[in-house]
Amino acid sequence: MIYRAIGLMSGSSLDGLDIAFVEFEENGGNWTYKMLRADCYEYTPEWTEKLKNATNLNALDYQLLHTAYGHYLGEMVNRFIENNQLHYKVSLIASHGHTTFHVPGKRMTAQLGDGAAIAATTHLPVVSDLRAMDVALGGQGAPIVPIGEKLLLNDYQYFLNIGGIANISFNSDSYIAFDICAANRVLNMLANDIGKDYDAGGEMARAGKLIAPLLEELNQLEYYKLPFPKSLANSFGIETVYPIVKKYNQPIDDLLRTYVEHIALQIKDAVRMDDNKKDNARLLITGGGALNNFLTERIQDLLKEENIEVVVPDALLVNYKEAMIMALIGVLRWREEVNVLCSVTGASKNSIGGALWMDIAE
Repeated sequence: MIYRAIGLMSGSSLDGLDIAFVEFEENGGNWTYKMLRADCYEYTPEWTEKLKNATNLNALDYQLLHTAYGHYLGEMVNRFIENNQLHYKVSLIASHGHTTFHVPGKRMTAQLGDGAAIAATTHLPVVSDLRAMDVALGGQGAPIVPIGEKLLLNDYQYFLNIGGIANISFNSDSYIAFDICAANRVLNMLANDIGKDYDAGGEMARAGKLIAPLLEELNQLEYYKLPFPKSLANSFGIETVYPIVKKYNQPIDDLLRTYVEHIALQIKDAVRMDDNKKDNARLLITGGGALNNFLTERIQDLLKEENIEVVVPDALLVNYKEAMIMALIGVLRWREEVNVLCSVTGASKNSIGGALWMDIAE
């Protein structure tokens, strides 16, 4: 069976909307994929501010933004379809939305981007609210990409995604995944402080000096002592980590250098939590952080000690893996098959996540 679907992903780093058009083929329970088209539409400054400040809105204004952002997502899909001549080729859209509130301890998670608005704007079936069922079943609702890693990328033992938040998956008999630490969101905020969007290639961090007391304070944060499954909200980077870093009042290069080291050390510690670690294992890095050369070098250096090979794949998979897997999650929802793994999230059972919205043709 062949499915052609679009996946939408907006990460916590707020660098833009990732869109991937993917062809999936299922044959006897085995899945393959071809990423046919992909692009990232940068947010305008206005949309960046709206998304960044969404959690400060009152209930009515938040809901109005939820609807407006859904129509915006639909318009971006229409633009993507037009730019790539995909008319009548797309059977389904799966939208992750933009996470705002994430409080799994109280069985609540919220992503902006009304699925009904996307469907009404594109006239295509839409799957949204991908995390909600898992959270309702007592899970963390995160990470949800491991189902795609398991079905599509089973040659690797570890999957590391470095976006606004860094998360990792262990490819074992009982699939395990969890959020590691805040990543690009903090690095980008530091770069923003001197008028840059981000630290290109990690070159500012490479030029900086390590601040030992800051590194020690960061590594002592309580979250790192918690067992998995566990997940982080965007607020962890913004409200907890960033103020700690900034209070040291040191040059930005030095702060970046120290935070890169912190991320790399936490990744090493995360890998050490795998009780089934094998020799000569391979770890796949994707997400925007994979383009930070200095960060990937530090990860490679530290994981050599664990006898783990670090692989940075082609740019298409680096940049659009999560959007691709959102498309797969939507296809699995359409097939009414499990698309969120309880071994990853801690939910009471596996689930079929996502609300389905359809604009019926007249």
